[in-house]
Amino acid sequence: MIEIIEIIEFVAGGVIVFFVLNDVFESVVVPRPSPWRRFRLTRLVIRGSWRAWRALGLRAAPDKRERMLGTFAPRVLIGLLLVWIAGLILGFGLMLYALRTQTRPPLESLPMAMYYAGTSLLTIGYGDIVAHSWLARLVSIMAAVAGLGLIALAISFIFSLYASFQRREVLVVTLDARGGAPPSGVSMLEAASKLGLKDDMGRIFVEWEKWAAEVLDSHMAYPLLAYFRSSHDNESWISALGAVLDAATLVLTTVIDIPRGPAQIMYAIGRHTVEDLARYFQIQQDHEPGVERYEFDEARQRLAAVGYTLKASDDSWTAFARLRSEYAGPLNDMAKWFAAPPTQWIGDRSYRRFTQDRHRDVSAGAA
Repeated sequence: MIEIIEIIEFVAGGVIVFFVLNDVFESVVVPRPSPWRRFRLTRLVIRGSWRAWRALGLRAAPDKRERMLGTFAPRVLIGLLLVWIAGLILGFGLMLYALRTQTRPPLESLPMAMYYAGTSLLTIGYGDIVAHSWLARLVSIMAAVAGLGLIALAISFIFSLYASFQRREVLVVTLDARGGAPPSGVSMLEAASKLGLKDDMGRIFVEWEKWAAEVLDSHMAYPLLAYFRSSHDNESWISALGAVLDAATLVLTTVIDIPRGPAQIMYAIGRHTVEDLARYFQIQQDHEPGVERYEFDEARQRLAAVGYTLKASDDSWTAFARLRSEYAGPLNDMAKWFAAPPTQWIGDRSYRRFTQDRHRDVSAGAA
């Protein structure tokens, strides 16, 4: 009977170790989504803790909300490392406790076995407990190898995350001068006209096309990246993507003065990015334009006021509603899930803080 219990303890510990190491492997090494992501420890920790943290953040005062939500991703990154280490200590502790008679002194309890597993995992090696059978020694060595490997992978994981985060934020921050903070597609087109940069919009769409492709690749490989917030208030990678997509949609359906080719490619890549990320994060997808007709008419008036030549109102609205309905629903729901700062047509606008129109000041100064 005792041997059966020891076998069960050893097998249970091995399963826990495999589960944790497989989660580390798929989170850090595998550069694509896992087919078993619903059952992964990383996903359970991130999504579960984000629900609670997001609820607390949205209840905080507006001037503290972004600072609080912005600490989530770094905190959960450290938390994941601690969870992985704790899981390995528990797993190897169970395995060693099943071999409790094969150490000197014998392991009298599970906490004592977990202590021995922890010193082996972290390669501390006090020497107060020594394995004297080949199987116990093998488990101790496996724990040491797993600990060294986990720390090495965790360091590379952190560097990869922050390198991808910095590349993502470069264009997000520069959009502040072109699209405002929070950004919007209408503001982008207004600024291009006011500053004499209409011909530059094609190049901008090409840059954001590459940015969208990189975001899609990096955020599906490392989902935690999506929870890293911009270091500047009223900015977000989701709002930035939505603003550029809205600008491209307006060029394709409403504005005549800007070439359609780069906008068409940006629209295709951006929509693909939104759809895939929404599907990966299990965001509900619908097919509504997310903009009322009167809001669209107001946007047309703003664009006409800065000198754009526009297509017929009814035709452009029909085309705009059709194209925007392809991405507006999942984009808006992603903005709500990640609690992105709301912008003109994106996110939860019930608490939107309207900021000064920076482009109006720029053009006035130039005049």
